[in-house]
Amino acid sequence: MTRARNALIDLSATPYYHLIARCVRRAFLCGEDKYSGKNFDHRREWLVERMKLLSSVFAIEIAAYAIMSNHYHLVVKVNKQTALDWSDDDVIKRWYQLYNGDSLVDRYISGEVLDDAAMTFFNEIVSKWRSRLYDISWYMKNLNEFIAKEANKEDNCTGKYWEGRYKSQALLDESALLSCMAYVDLNPIRANMGNTLEESDFTSIQERLLHFKTQIKDNKKTQLNLSQSIPQKDDPAHISQPTELKPFGGEHIAGSIPFSLLDYFELVDWSGRHVHPKKKGYISHSIPRVLVTLNIEETVWLEQVQSFRRQYANFAGSKHALRQQAAKNDVKWYKGAG
Repeated sequence: MTRARNALIDLSATPYYHLIARCVRRAFLCGEDKYSGKNFDHRREWLVERMKLLSSVFAIEIAAYAIMSNHYHLVVKVNKQTALDWSDDDVIKRWYQLYNGDSLVDRYISGEVLDDAAMTFFNEIVSKWRSRLYDISWYMKNLNEFIAKEANKEDNCTGKYWEGRYKSQALLDESALLSCMAYVDLNPIRANMGNTLEESDFTSIQERLLHFKTQIKDNKKTQLNLSQSIPQKDDPAHISQPTELKPFGGEHIAGSIPFSLLDYFELVDWSGRHVHPKKKGYISHSIPRVLVTLNIEETVWLEQVQSFRRQYANFAGSKHALRQQAAKNDVKWYKGAG
């Protein structure tokens, strides 16, 4: 049964969400379409550029993404308090980057002094815009509508482009966040679309790795070899990361993803070599440090990063977290709670 979106997005439970949208037509979102012989890889660029633009406007950060042939994955963090802290002028400026404004707001911008009645309406308008700027549904609505219009224009057709509304999973704890991000970043490896993380085009792990590798080169170091060269220590605070993605930081950066960047590289590389057994390269038999820290068994982890979507429904997390959320929402059970 379809659930109301406000029953699935609960910012009091978690700010992190896994989002998926899938095409409805045989015409591909991107990649090589075997039916038409056309290549639509450029549409991946549309998606990445648009979602990053939206994240610069909305109070929603991108933690991970993967753009596949007929669907895409996003892991985002909603920063509600950030939006609540914006001034009215900040909200107006952000809203006007994407949407038409309002004549009353235009009068305010021009410097006109509004009377009490007009100010009441003005405050209601700005409050509505503010709430929408940390609303996942508005973020996804803008993203999907933009891509649909561009694709339909390119295909010279009209009609539905996306398969219903987007799907969402609330990530209730650190383990769910970490395994979901790895699941998203490993999509091309599982689908045999890439043999290495650096070959996994249009994924956040590729973007993070290339950024890190460029930094290493800038420091006059040699080629990055994940299986041999990742230091077994916390990230130095000075390591730069892609500005348009939510940074990893562990204990070093406030408000960051609560894991070390280098530990995450090690973990996803190790997981990818198990998920893709024919992949060339050395498979370390030592368990990545972050799994030890979170007390996650190797077999449990590998099952999660291969079948995250099948293990959970709209909420993902430990059995305890799922039972708590079910009780909060007055339901008996959530998939994955056991």
